Amino acid sequence: MSSTLFRTKKVEQSILDTEEPEHALKKSLSALDLTVFGVGVIIGTGIFVLTGTVAKNNAGPSVALAFVVAGVVCALAALCYAEFASTLPVAGSAYTFSYASLGELPAWIIGWDLVLEFALGTAVVAVGWSGYIASLLDNAGWQLPEALSGRDGAEGFGFDILAAALVLVLTGVLVLGMKLSARITSIVVAVKVVVVLVVIIAGAFFVKGDNYDPFIPKSQPVEAGGGLHSPLIQTLFGWAPANFGVMGIFTAASVVFFAFIGFDIVATAAEETRNPQRDMPRGILGSLLICTTLYVAVSIVVTGMQHYSQLSVDAPLADAFKATGHPWYAGFISFGAAVGLTTVCMILLLGQTRVFFAMSRDGLLPRFFSRVHPRFKTPHRPTVLLGVIIAVVAGFTPLSELAELVNIGTLFAFVIVAISVIILRRTRPDLHRAFRTPWVPALPALSVAASLWLMLNLPAETWVRFGAWMVLGVVVYFLYGRSHSRLGRGEAGAEATAGPGSRPPGRDSE
Repeated sequence: MSSTLFRTKKVEQSILDTEEPEHALKKSLSALDLTVFGVGVIIGTGIFVLTGTVAKNNAGPSVALAFVVAGVVCALAALCYAEFASTLPVAGSAYTFSYASLGELPAWIIGWDLVLEFALGTAVVAVGWSGYIASLLDNAGWQLPEALSGRDGAEGFGFDILAAALVLVLTGVLVLGMKLSARITSIVVAVKVVVVLVVIIAGAFFVKGDNYDPFIPKSQPVEAGGGLHSPLIQTLFGWAPANFGVMGIFTAASVVFFAFIGFDIVATAAEETRNPQRDMPRGILGSLLICTTLYVAVSIVVTGMQHYSQLSVDAPLADAFKATGHPWYAGFISFGAAVGLTTVCMILLLGQTRVFFAMSRDGLLPRFFSRVHPRFKTPHRPTVLLGVIIAVVAGFTPLSELAELVNIGTLFAFVIVAISVIILRRTRPDLHRAFRTPWVPALPALSVAASLWLMLNLPAETWVRFGAWMVLGVVVYFLYGRSHSRLGRGEAGAEATAGPGSRPPGRDSE
């Protein structure tokens, strides 16, 4: 039984599956498209909201260093993703990577994890977008009925019509094709980057040096208490992360990590890239470098414009300009944030549908969802299904308490991908790797350790919810996926190796 649970799918077979006409996605993306996708999904709620929260509660002006720490953790994972995406240019990201290295059950688990991460992330961002649009409408003197404007003010029935409508419109865009999605994303990302640059350049004229004193405020240890609402490391060991001081920077990094959520989605588009061996590493690493640079610059400027203790936790960038007597900038920033969240929502939905598509093509989910549209060559069936489900979730469900599940899901994927790089280097040293992660196994091991550290700083209740979702996933696998697996049935020439510790026959390297 263990040999069937950990049977691996050969890299060559995964690539052959993408050439089946009824399951083949259209290759239309360039390195620039991938970089735009990466920037489009990374710059979002995190930079527009979290900067004020972590500066005020955890790090002060040294929030800039927290962004650097979180960026380094992502960079370690990005180097691992880049090797896999260039070696195995197949839709599915971490799911496909782990299928080739760890085996079927681990691949299912990580795929199930990604389904949760991307779906919940899409819904959370859609609700955030709805809030910005509602605020802009209020400023213009227009108000939606409470029952259609979300949950906070509604009595009884409440449906966030704006959030649901956004998801449905973006679902239609994704069905029509990746190139159209890329063009729309390019326009919106340009607007979003302009807004961020305005914050940096215009804000620099209002920076006061006194606001940086002290740059790293004196440490204030959090009282140890434990409980489900406390970080897991505190619940298990009674050790509480500190606020402010050097340790406060690492605590803040666990929070601002949310601002980097999504760079791994670039890897889900590998199958739709014209030259993935060259362009995937450029898209993944390039988008991460651009966003980290912008994040650090924004956080330095904002904490220089206004003392960290006075920063807004809801709209720190906009309110910092209001505090300097320039409310016009605040309105411009709010508009840019609303526009920018559109691309975040679309690319998260894109990643979700590609993972679902890859799992259905392997038979672990119903094969009905693995057929592409005859004209647009997009996975229209899972796109429509998931778009409708997420629209309903975004419309009805309060998601603020569940947003941290997105963090833990992403970090878990980072851990799996880093381990997979080490294993595949051992089991398939013969594979051509257009991009090679440096210093293997030391760098992937460091990536695992850094990701686990951030995971330990998440609340214990987040771990409980994550564990419950994983248990449900294992049940679904044994009830359906295991018996319908194409690899298990030997369909389409699919061949299995015994597991992650086995070496392939010599003919595999021919």
